[in-house]
Amino acid sequence: MAYTDIDKATDYFNTLLYTGDGSSSRSITGVGFATDWIWVKERSSTSQHQLVDKVRGFDKRLQSDSNDPEDDDSSPFNDFKSLDSDGWTMGNGGAINESGQTYVAWNWLAGGTASSNTDGSITSTVSANTTSGFSVVSFTGTGSNATVGHGLGATPKMIIVKNRSVSGNWRVYHNSIGATKYLNLNTTDSAATNSAQWNNTEPTSNVFSVGASGATNGSGNGMIAYCFAEKKGFSKFGSYTGNGSSNGAFVYTGFKPAFFLIKRTDSTFQWYIHDNKRNSFNVMNKELYPSTSDAEATVDTKDFLSNGVKIRGSQVSQNASGGTYIYMAFAENPFVTSTGIPTTAR
Repeated sequence: MAYTDIDKATDYFNTLLYTGDGSSSRSITGVGFATDWIWVKERSSTSQHQLVDKVRGFDKRLQSDSNDPEDDDSSPFNDFKSLDSDGWTMGNGGAINESGQTYVAWNWLAGGTASSNTDGSITSTVSANTTSGFSVVSFTGTGSNATVGHGLGATPKMIIVKNRSVSGNWRVYHNSIGATKYLNLNTTDSAATNSAQWNNTEPTSNVFSVGASGATNGSGNGMIAYCFAEKKGFSKFGSYTGNGSSNGAFVYTGFKPAFFLIKRTDSTFQWYIHDNKRNSFNVMNKELYPSTSDAEATVDTKDFLSNGVKIRGSQVSQNASGGTYIYMAFAENPFVTSTGIPTTAR
């Protein structure tokens, strides 16, 4: 069996850093592909996260740190103006292009133009990349138990859902806590139990299930879901238990990470994002928080290794003794390439 099917991870996921210039029309290039989902956060000051995707359209924004419905940006000089073949074009909105402010943009490749999917009881519109295991799924909620086709041909390990039409928390399914529980991307809450979110039903290789909750299946509401299947050598979705020691837990991913998102599930704490561009060498000490608009913080917490992540420190947010944590990780390089060549350490 091959070690990985993806030797060049940046063909499917890539992080870009840039400094805002305040211009009314600016093109950012260097993503390496036509981005289908872009998540931008201002690093140097307080500002909301900005999430757009090709399925909803470049001018329709959501914020991971807010329960607000989708914002239709109609200003010609404000935020995103187009998603391009190697990046995007934007205006001078302060959340993405304020002069002198620094920004990070996380980019994922899905399947480009979306198509209709009838695998579920609800017909969905899907842009899916079966190689990298990522899809963007749009559907209209019914308010009753249903299934939704995701187009991955593999079982999702993580699903992030937002009701676009009305105010409501982001819902997160993660295989490590199961379909009886959920997390909110926009809050610090611990994992909660409620069958109305995922209908107590684990996703399959064709569909994921939703219950009667307005957060995952609001009647007559536009819904968006970001679905992730695990791909060896490229992505990993799992959990770990903290040891409370300065010599913290080791999280095996099977690759050198480029992106690492974690959340404590048994207690109230932030979500945390680290990436290999804001820290190009260890220690990984630059954090951003999906559930708040806070500027980037600098805290020594972990190392990115050739085959995983080493937690450094006994902070209860990420390494409490007996604490449980879930994570989502994407690769910079596989631990071993498809031809058997091992990657180097940082």
